[in-house]
Amino acid sequence: MKYEGVIFDLDGVLCHTDAFHYQAWKQAAEEAGIYFDEKINDRLRGVSRMECMEIILEKDPERMTEKQKRDFADRKNGIYRKLLKNMGPEDVSEDVSFTLMYLKSAGIKLAVGSSSKNAGYILERLGLDDLFDQVTDGNDIRNSKPDPEVFLKAAEGLGLLPKQCLVVEDARAGVDAAAAGGFECAGIGDAAAYRKTTWSLKRVSDILML
Repeated sequence: MKYEGVIFDLDGVLCHTDAFHYQAWKQAAEEAGIYFDEKINDRLRGVSRMECMEIILEKDPERMTEKQKRDFADRKNGIYRKLLKNMGPEDVSEDVSFTLMYLKSAGIKLAVGSSSKNAGYILERLGLDDLFDQVTDGNDIRNSKPDPEVFLKAAEGLGLLPKQCLVVEDARAGVDAAAAGGFECAGIGDAAAYRKTTWSLKRVSDILML
């Protein structure tokens, strides 16, 4: 590999918690009498918690005060964290596990760059927390993707420049963030065919050939 470090997005790349996010947002919305469906949920991928609230309430932005929005988002997160207790090492695919172990053994520095404030907890549940040299998440940043802050801080934590790192993303907002920060980006899933993606992946282990 030509890169000295790899920065992975978490959800959609290393694991999949979309179903948990949907269930949590759906339950919180129903409790508050707010309409929510899968199409709205799809727009929340890679977006910070409070920005999600703006999307959910865009048809009725004056419905809640800022405090009520924070309370709603906190309620959703509480439901979400309870659902995350169901996750374990078995939720990491063999492809992802092999890729991480191979890179680690090759001396490549590894980081997570995620907008989620639950990244550390998820990595712990998955049994992956000891593999990463740096974890930068929503607790460490002021601006979520497509702002490059999360990736720039992750690279800084690795002691590397953006040009020395590869970002692995599944969301277009994440690819935009990588490009804005001066990183090359490998895209998987929805991001694979995006025009700003440097490398298109069918599986995470494809990065081992770069």
